Amino acid sequence: MGKKNKALWGWVFYDWANSAFATTVIAGFFPVFFKSYWSFNADVNLSTARLGLGNACASLLVALMAPLLGAIADRGSARKKLLFGFAYLGVICTLALFMVQKGQWRWAILIYAIGNIGWAGANIFYDALLPSAAIDGRIHRTSSLGYAMGYLGGGLLFAVNVGMTLHPGLFGIPDAATAVRLSFVTVALWWGGFSLLTVFWVPEEKPACPLPLGQLIRNGFRQYIETFRQIKQLKEISLFLLAYWFYIDGVHTIIRMAVDYGLSLGFESTDLILALLITQFVGFPAALIFGKLGQDWGARRSIYLGIGMYFFITLWGSMMTVKQEFYILAVLIGLAQGGIQALSRSYYARLIPVGQSAEYYGFYNMLGKFAAILGPALMGTTGYVTRQLLLPDSPDSRMIETVGKLSSRISIASILIFFIVGAILFYFVDDEKGRKQAVMLAQK
Repeated sequence: MGKKNKALWGWVFYDWANSAFATTVIAGFFPVFFKSYWSFNADVNLSTARLGLGNACASLLVALMAPLLGAIADRGSARKKLLFGFAYLGVICTLALFMVQKGQWRWAILIYAIGNIGWAGANIFYDALLPSAAIDGRIHRTSSLGYAMGYLGGGLLFAVNVGMTLHPGLFGIPDAATAVRLSFVTVALWWGGFSLLTVFWVPEEKPACPLPLGQLIRNGFRQYIETFRQIKQLKEISLFLLAYWFYIDGVHTIIRMAVDYGLSLGFESTDLILALLITQFVGFPAALIFGKLGQDWGARRSIYLGIGMYFFITLWGSMMTVKQEFYILAVLIGLAQGGIQALSRSYYARLIPVGQSAEYYGFYNMLGKFAAILGPALMGTTGYVTRQLLLPDSPDSRMIETVGKLSSRISIASILIFFIVGAILFYFVDDEKGRKQAVMLAQK
């Protein structure tokens, strides 16, 4: 294997590695286990509120750290070391979830939040290594390959984990709860092991004059202040980033809260997990197909297609009653999820000044981290508050169940506002004008 191919596959395999955490932990088993095991005997809307606020707090911490981490990634010479450090923070936290006992929801959400910080922090440095890994400058193709391999790798391990949970006896495991806990161990081993390929195979560009950490931090803050000033002058970039913030927040919320929502409606956890597995394997070819669609049909139209699909998914999800509908929605999510993320990144590339991509993508990534805060918090709070308003003073068990399901439906429907606002703002983005503004700024 040549050096260039080795660098490419080393970079791609980190997506393969860390997607195990995104799939098995974030989207799959953690919401199920949090509601049924760590929040044992808690009200369904209360556990949803805890999970939503926990997700929001973790995302907020990452977003606040992103400018500093991005500055170091742009200007420093320790990207792989920092990627490895944050990744293994997540690996250790994933292992620690195995130790959390039944009913200990506070420990579960704390460890999960720290693990999220490790996962998201490592991704910042992973993105920064992309130029070093892309062959002949094919950044978009390399990026799309990473998304596709992430779906495949995360899906393969998730399939094994689902098999362990559904048939623990075949694996010599005493029960399903132990199988879920052991799944966290497999994620840690998968993530930590394949990450080594990135560390060893991907080259890292060294700056001509490395700066001490203190200077890096000061320069990084200056860089973001200057970039923010420029973005305020570039109306089309500002408008796109605002639109992106809204609709991608909706996407991230569906990813993080879908299983918890299904459990609140009374669906079996095994049905929901199988639906997630469908999403993963549909997402693998769909990410590549959506990239082709964006090239032939146009990124703008394709992004609108993705937003429209998510609006339909959320609306249908708020009214679904049987598990077969959840399977259909899982296929639709798999078709749209990777495409809307990849094409948003490619569309943004057309709006930024030449030669300033690192700092502008740093700002883009910071907003991406913020775009997982409002949705989970809104969903959790809406469900809990609605339940309190609708529940009579002396409810019977049947009334509690009915109101709980209705509150859950209202909570997922509240996410529609993110797709509506995002689509409206995106409509007013003039990419031709944005490209002209970017060229003028680059020439100054």
